[in-house]
Amino acid sequence: MHYLWMFLIGLLVGVVAKFLMPGKDPGGFIITGLLGVAGMFLGGFLASLIFGTNMSATGSIEPSGFIGGVIGSLILLAVYRMFRRNTQA
Repeated sequence: MHYLWMFLIGLLVGVVAKFLMPGKDPGGFIITGLLGVAGMFLGGFLASLIFGTNMSATGSIEPSGFIGGVIGSLILLAVYRMFRRNTQA
């Protein structure tokens, strides 16, 4: 059940990241979910490097984790767009 919630929150994070980053996206619903879930992990990893703490120790969803997930998703979305643009050209 934890993975289902992680995917749903990741999907929401991916949608927010796509909304915040202007331009046409090559991915659909599945790519949005995967980028959101991966962005949550990347955002948590970056937050632990920057702040030196384990942000997911409590296991609860917090606004700082959501914001970190959006930032991580924005980074991954930019990288995804770069690679997709290069392969289509």
